[in-house]
Amino acid sequence: MPKPARQYWLMKSEPDEFSIDDLERVGVEPWSGVRNYQARNFMWKQMRVGDGVFFYHSNADVPGIYGLATVASTPYPDPTQFDAKSDYFDAKSSHEDPRWWLVDVGFERKLSRAISLDELRSHADALDDFVLLRRGTRLSVLPVTAAQWKHILTLEKQRP
Repeated sequence: MPKPARQYWLMKSEPDEFSIDDLERVGVEPWSGVRNYQARNFMWKQMRVGDGVFFYHSNADVPGIYGLATVASTPYPDPTQFDAKSDYFDAKSSHEDPRWWLVDVGFERKLSRAISLDELRSHADALDDFVLLRRGTRLSVLPVTAAQWKHILTLEKQRP
């Protein structure tokens, strides 16, 4: 059976909570605390070990893509849902029937320069309906097509 094609994702994090520098320091990190069903389903049902990840800083001075990572584990229940002291505790979730799933994300590299949201918007036509650029999209985990992935990586070498 042929190996499935590599998939690509954009995962958002607030840099004061967890940044690309933090991921570089720790190497691999569980992507915990996602409490949106669609974002959860991407991690739980679609992500595979080895998939590519754009590491995006949201709520930053300059929101944008700051690094590359890879999906480093198969999905497993997010332990924060069971921790009553966690901001992400979910009293309706149980070990027998967990609601929230995550994957581990591994550091690949920081980009040589950030690719800002404004710069991505200026390439909207070439990015062909990039989910991040849709009005009202607030998901923290988004799919990226192979063509979008390749185009965005070419932007790193260009002047903004």
